[in-house]
Amino acid sequence: MQAGTVERVVVYPVKSLAGSSRPAAELGPDGLAGDRAWVPVDAASGAALQARDVPGLHDLAPSGDPDRDAAALSGLAGAPVRLEARTGPAGAAVHLVSRRALDRAAAGEVPEGCAAEDPRANLVLALGAGGDERAWVGRRLRVGGALLEVSRLPKHCLGVYAEVLRPGTVAVGDPVVVDPVVDPAVEDDGV
Repeated sequence: MQAGTVERVVVYPVKSLAGSSRPAAELGPDGLAGDRAWVPVDAASGAALQARDVPGLHDLAPSGDPDRDAAALSGLAGAPVRLEARTGPAGAAVHLVSRRALDRAAAGEVPEGCAAEDPRANLVLALGAGGDERAWVGRRLRVGGALLEVSRLPKHCLGVYAEVLRPGTVAVGDPVVVDPVVDPAVEDDGV
């Protein structure tokens, strides 16, 4: 069943910094190509910088030059910062959120305990009437050439996280198809 379409594809080259919209991107086992490839760390402690600790971090657009970005981050943080290449998975491969959820959050309609700020999702989806991505946990989605399995809700409550079962290209305008629920208790008798 087609649930909607991809409205926006966003790659965040440096974790916690601003993202860049793309018309399309390759979605691999670890997420969108180039997404969160670099992590800003405090040069003295080696601790990853968090947006909650460094105001304005989410607003800083990476230049693509790690040395220049580290210098800009150092100025913002007020202490030496370096960029390190991400090693290992970033948590979930891909973060999806509906335009409807973003609009509700902007209007102040969020569940208690949830944040209303931009969830920094990779795929923003335009869903049909009544569509709610939170109902997809445990389901498979076909988005462009990729097959995803929705694994969980994020802590901040907006959108869903998914793992990549089959890599492929995703693009603005691609259909988002929710695969039907298959009851594993019903065996296929070959008919």
